[in-house]
Formats: sequence, C-alpha cells, structure tokens
Amino acid sequence: MTVKLLALTGVALAAIAAPVLAQGTAPAATPKPAPVADLVRQVDIPYSEFRLPNGLRVIVNTDRKAPVVAVSVWYNVGSKFEPKGKTGFAHLFEHLMFNGSENAPGEYFDYTKAIGATDLNGTTYFDRTNYFETVPAAALERTLFLESDRMGYLLGALTPAVVDEQRGVVQNEKRQGDNQPYGLVEYKQVENLFPATHPYGHTTIGSMADLDSASVEDVKSWFRGHYAPNNAVLVLSGDIDAARAKTLVAKYFGAIPRGPDSVVPAASVPTLPAARYEVMKDRVANTRIYRMWAVPGLNDTDSVALDVAAGALGGLSSSRLDNALVRKEKLAVSVSADNETFAQVGMFSISADVRPGVDPALVAGRLDAIVTEFLANGPSADEVQRVATRDAARTIAGLESTGGFGGKAVALAQGELYSNDPGFYKKQLATLAAETPAQVKAATAKWLSRPVYGLTVVPGPRDAYVEATPPAKVVTAPESAVKGTRGALPPVGTLTDLVYPRIERARLRNGIEIVYAHRDAVPITQAVISFDAGVAADVPGKLGTQQLTLAMLSEGTLTRDSITLAEAKERLGASVSAGSSADRTTLTLFTPSANLAASTELFADIVRNPKFDPAEVARLKNQQLSRIAAELTSPQGLATRVYPKLIYGAASPYAKGTGSGDAKAVATLGRDDLIAFQHGWLRPDTATIFVVSDRPLSEVRATLDARFGDWTPTGARGTKDFTVATTPATPRIVLVDRPDSPQSLILGGAPTALMGTDDLLAVSTANDSLGGSFVSRVNLDLREGRHWSYGVSGSFRRAQFQTPYLLYAPVQADKTGESIIALQGDVKDFLTTKGISQPEFDRTITDAIRSLPGNFETSGAVLSAMQSNALYRRPDDYYATLPQKYRAMTAAELDAAARKALDPSKFVWVVVGDASKVRGQLDSIGLPVEVVPAASVADAR
Repeated sequence: MTVKLLALTGVALAAIAAPVLAQGTAPAATPKPAPVADLVRQVDIPYSEFRLPNGLRVIVNTDRKAPVVAVSVWYNVGSKFEPKGKTGFAHLFEHLMFNGSENAPGEYFDYTKAIGATDLNGTTYFDRTNYFETVPAAALERTLFLESDRMGYLLGALTPAVVDEQRGVVQNEKRQGDNQPYGLVEYKQVENLFPATHPYGHTTIGSMADLDSASVEDVKSWFRGHYAPNNAVLVLSGDIDAARAKTLVAKYFGAIPRGPDSVVPAASVPTLPAARYEVMKDRVANTRIYRMWAVPGLNDTDSVALDVAAGALGGLSSSRLDNALVRKEKLAVSVSADNETFAQVGMFSISADVRPGVDPALVAGRLDAIVTEFLANGPSADEVQRVATRDAARTIAGLESTGGFGGKAVALAQGELYSNDPGFYKKQLATLAAETPAQVKAATAKWLSRPVYGLTVVPGPRDAYVEATPPAKVVTAPESAVKGTRGALPPVGTLTDLVYPRIERARLRNGIEIVYAHRDAVPITQAVISFDAGVAADVPGKLGTQQLTLAMLSEGTLTRDSITLAEAKERLGASVSAGSSADRTTLTLFTPSANLAASTELFADIVRNPKFDPAEVARLKNQQLSRIAAELTSPQGLATRVYPKLIYGAASPYAKGTGSGDAKAVATLGRDDLIAFQHGWLRPDTATIFVVSDRPLSEVRATLDARFGDWTPTGARGTKDFTVATTPATPRIVLVDRPDSPQSLILGGAPTALMGTDDLLAVSTANDSLGGSFVSRVNLDLREGRHWSYGVSGSFRRAQFQTPYLLYAPVQADKTGESIIALQGDVKDFLTTKGISQPEFDRTITDAIRSLPGNFETSGAVLSAMQSNALYRRPDDYYATLPQKYRAMTAAELDAAARKALDPSKFVWVVVGDASKVRGQLDSIGLPVEVVPAASVADAR
C-alpha cells in the first residue's frame, strides 16, 4: 500500500502511542517456526506416466478433491527455436491454435465454454508453448478430442484471413506491453545479454517487421516442423485415473503420426567481454537502475543457489537492498532482485527506483557496493532459511490447483519437458531446503562477478516507435471449408453439480464473528479480517489516508521494528497483506498451518499494535508520492484516477477510489491522521474474520481468540454517508494526453440504478454475451473481427450502494475513434434490436452451470465467495443454488434485465492516449471532447 510523513517530538509520540498500547495484546511466547525441511516433505504429487507409440508422453495425477480434470499440453517449441527473420512466430502460432481446427471449426473458446472450462489459456516463452484448461470430469473425453484435433488436424483450418486476424491481435498485444512504463526494457535486456544469433537473443513477442512478413505457408511450415505428438507432453491432473487416461488418450491421440523431432538449439551462457552501461529515456516518473547478468538454466547445480541469492539481495521484504537503500539510507523507493530461470539459461536482474531528488549515481554506487559485499561474504544462514521457507510455502499453496498457470499439471509438465523428470520439482525443493551460505556465496561469486549489463531508465521522451506495416491483402478466391474426417464431437457425460463446502460460524470473546470453511487439499491457512470501511471510508480532502495507514501496519509495531517484523514473517513462510475494495478494507494472513499459532501472534501484533513511527511514516509517504507520480505515467493509472468521479458522481463515497490518493493531500499527512483512521475504521466492532484452513474450527477459533479475543475499540466509529445525492457526468469524451502512446486505453462507463445488494444474477448473466467473456460481442468485434485490440471486456462494477457498468478497451492508436463508434454500436444493438441470441443464451447458461465446480477448486476462491456472500447479504449456500436458478432463466428475461439496467446514451468515455494522434479522430463521434494533460490528474480531490 502507500505511506506518509510526519516528525513528532518524543513527548508527543509517547502521548499518542499510549492509547494504542492500552488496547494491545500482552506479550506471549511465540512458537518456533516449522523447519523448512518439514514443509518441503509435505509437497508431493503422485503420478504415473506412459508413452504412446507415436511418442506422446503422458503423465497422470489423480486428485479427487473436485470433479474436474486439468488438461495441459506442452510443446517443445518456443521462441528460441525461431530462425532469423521469423521472430514472434512461436507466439503467433499459439494464437492460431485458438481459431479452430478441421473437425472443430471456429473459435476454440466456443467449445470450451460449452463444457464449462475454467483456468484456460495458452502461453509462449523461450522454451515452450503450452495450452491448458480445467474441465468437468464428464467433459474430459470431448476436451481430449479438441486438443488432439488441433495437434493433428490443424492445417486445413489455417487460412490467410485467420493469419491476418491473429497477426493484428498479436501486434496489439505487443503495443499493449510496449505502452507500459519501462515496457521497452525487456528488448534491451535480451539484446545486450545475448548475441543476436543466440537462441535467447530476441524477445518472444518478436518484431513488428517479422510479424508483418508472416504468411500462411510460413505458419503451416512451423506447424509441420514442431507440432507433433513426439514433441509434446500431455498432463492430466484431477478426477481421473491412469487406466481411463490410457484408454482415452490412445483413442484420440493414437492415430496422429510422428513428426520431425524439435531439435533444441545449443545455448551456452554468454559472458560479456566487458561491463556495458546504457541510458534509455522513457515516459516514467522515477529513474530506475538495472544490473543484469546471463546465468545458468534450471538444470544447472547453481540455479537454486542463485534463486536464494536473489531473495536475499532484493526478493525478501527484509532483503539487503531493501534494508539499506529503502529503509535505512532512503535513497530508493523500491528495489527488487530476481533470477528468472529458463531451460538452458537464466537472467539475473537487480533494480532500484531512485527516490526523487536523489542523485542516481549515488544510488548506483551504493547498489554496486552492496552486491560486491554480498559476493565477498555471501548470505547468512538465517537469510538462506528465510528465502527457503518463503519459497516452500509458495510452492505448497500453488499446488492446490490441478491446472492453470501454476498448479500440479504445470510442475509435472515442466519437469518432464525441461529435465526429463516429472518429479524434478521435488529435487529443486530438496536442494532449496539443503542450501548453505557457502553454496550461495560460491554460485554468486562465480556468476555475478562477471561483466554486468547496466541500464538506467530516465524520464524523457521515447525514441520513435517502430510501427507495423501489414502486407497488402491479396484478393483470393474463397477457400472452401475443410470437411472434418473424425465424426461428431464426443458427448459430455453426466455432470456433477457444485458441492459447496459447509460454512461454519463461531465468535471470539469480544463478539467478532468467524466465518469458516474446511479445506484440506494443502496444509495452508488463509484468514481475512474484513472491516466495514473500504475506498468509501477514505478521508474527504485527504485522499490516500487509508492507503498510507494500511502500508504502515507492516512497518513496525510497539515491540518490533519494520526489519524485525519482515524477518519474522519470512521465517514462518507467512505473509500479511492489506487491501481495500469499494466497501471493505481487508487484512489477510497466509501461513503454512504448521506455523498457524506463531503467524497468528505476528498477525495480531501488526493489526493491533502499529507504532506509526514518524521516521517510517516519512519514508512510506515518499513512497506513496512516488507511486502517485508513477500512476500519472501509466495508461491504467491515469484512467483509474479520472473515471470514478465521472461515473459515480463527484459526491459519491466511491468517487474517492482514485489510485493512491491526492498528491497534495498525501504530502501533508501526519501520524495523527493515521492513528485517527486506524481507530475509526480498523476496529473489532467493524470486523468479521473469514478463514479457510485444513485445521478444524475449534483450533482456529482458539488460536484467534488468544490473540484477538480481548481486543476492544478506541474512540468513535467512522461513518460513511450514502444519502448524498450523486450526479454522474453527462455523456462526453475525456481525453487524457499521454504522448508517445502506441495504443489508446478506452474506458466507457455508464451509471445504473443497481445496488450491490440487489439480485444481480440476471443482469450479470446477460452481460456474459455483451462483455463478460472471450466470445462476448465487444471482444469478438474489436479483437477477433477488426483485430484492433488484444482484448476488450465489459462488466458491472458491483459495490454495495452503486453498480455502474464499465467497458475496457486498449486499442491501437490509429483506430481510437472508430473503436468508440464500434463499441457504441455493439452496446446499442445489444440493448435494442439485437438482444441475446438463442446460441448465446444456451452457451452462457451451459457454461455458468458447468464451470461452477472448477471455479471453486481452490481455497482462495472459497474465501472470496464467503466475503461476497456476507457483503451482498446472500445465504451461505448461495453458489450451490445457482444451477437451479440458471436453468429457470430465459433469453427474454436476460434481455429485459440488461435493457432496464443500461441506457446506451448515458456512457461517458475516458481515453488515455497521444492527443496529437487521437484528438482528430474523436470529433466525428458527436460528443463533447475535453483534453486533459496527464500531469493535471495528480489532484484527485
């Protein structure tokens, strides 16, 4: 969160601290953390494996916690396989795999939506391309048909139109990434760490020119050379056993012939001949200093040691760089260190954001000196243990999911593809638990003493952006549709409705309610203290007070300073985070359950006994001001600071949600302001505790009661006033001028009469067809139809007392005006003459029912649902009742709900883009246009 500044005299400090101490917990013995070796022993993914005659490697993990199966296909092809002149091809082809195959033509997402798939996507990086979805167990056979069809029967579906469409989408994905502050750094990183001819010497997204040159024959050649069963790993994780897996996989993948083997290119770890330093200008708020090295990949014995080094240097909250540059010397507002590991090489990077007003050369010198000292002496045993415990806890939590971006299927597939061992993750964890300071010192001395690549990014205008020049479209005779040869799609079996966990309740001695769900897939406890506060509770005229207060909670208590507090969390593998939604402010504890008692003691100290040390307030306030400045350089940051007043109305409490606050107000905040907010809002009589744990409620309640049961409020409770009449802005376009933007970010918002406590099921279900899914009207129009965007969406922004509708559309700059006109047309058609079609309705309802079990696979999803039910005053079993409600709906009912809620003539548009390119496009839309300089958005009052 954010921070603030004020120096008080010792007398004043003692006087103010006294009431906080009075309500604090008495000192108690803190249990010792569980040894990291014990945590690592808890990590296990049982699996079996087999190989088809065509070379397909198959790994099966049985996990019966939910009636779903994660399907993950990893191909041994990524951007490191791309020849000169073909950069970006691996990623472009990933996109093409979602545009239909010979026996399943059309959008792949139509088929996955029809079976209720969740956690679905595809990704490409240097080493691999993967495709994944989590599906109801009864839909596994159909899913294997679909995956096998795009593995073996894709060529007939690749047409010039499909290539042109996805070329445009990928180029907008590139623009979207490049458009971010520091968005061009990755190009500098790979181009300077690796020779141009090195397999890792270009980015995965590729160059505009190479993407422009991609032809149908090029992509077909790519498919023939790499997409074959002998180059793939298929992982099935979930409600499936090995015997059934063998039968189904052989049935659908067995007939696909082998192809050429993907030959992994040789990729040594290069060493620069001498240190190299560069300065790059970008539209950024803070100067950022980078230090980078090429290092070994994950199969090297030094890889894990370098992970530990990155954690100790700049990954832990209590890292060397954090403690020196941010906390003590106050030369930087943030630091980081990361060892990004790939199959054959890695990239070790360190960065520091210079505090405004500080000489970057001074920061660079101190950063280099700290690294030099680390190379000479290595980490302490405690640092190694803290990094290992943190990483082990994260791994345990991530393996609750069967699939997605980081579940069991990912661990098994990555191990097999990169290391020929599905269980390689266990070797990595064992190595992590056994790391010693001497091993880390040796690895860092070996690799980080080599010549460094140093990059400094300073505020200033960017170099001219290299835009795309797509090839002229060649008019050809329409290609006849390829006739499938595999017959109809397999049927979906009998699906299991959601079995939602039983919700239990208890109370602490002081009356705080505990809402609890038992989940034992992983030995992790997550607890959220939810306060009736939220964005709406921020202080009028002092916006940013809440963020600074929350940020200060983890920066020292009456008995622990910020470093001691950070180290204590790390030893436990615990994290404590703070956040706020429109209506609620939350403090969240994540901990291995083996350390529940000790983590709860620490959590209570943070929540109940913050010190608000004046020196720390000053430091964190500078960080918050720096964050506000960064928001003024970010497309999303600028839009977020502008739209709330327009859509909610300036008088609405929800209009306070403007990023990190008002810069002028934050600059004046002091310790008294933070204590006042804490006493008014972060108090037991506004709190509910939500817990998901593998430990029984009796143990959880006793542990919480020991630390929070005697907590009493101090002073008067804060109040929120929603009785004030609010007046949203009249329809208009507000253009926030952000020079050098290759993309424009469009937000379109409309007020509604809806409240979050209303029954919004019908209107939110209707929105699935307008803006709520990949196959929604707005996304299919601007992304798939016109390929002007990487992705467009629309949603109802549900809050307790107001629920406006918001469209989100990042589009290429030269199509800004046309995109707004297209969105206006999509919304108007949907709400008038072209309501929900029968295929859209059927698809939405089917997906809504079938996806429920997958949506609640993890403890985090259950924890979030428990909080939503409480906020919107719904029964505990609300989600279990949804299938019956969905089955009773009609298309006419959904149309009526949408038309009642939304008026297409009420939309206000916010555009963040380069006014010199965009302003002229907006005049023909027929709305007043207001141009706002980005710098003027700093005043959030």
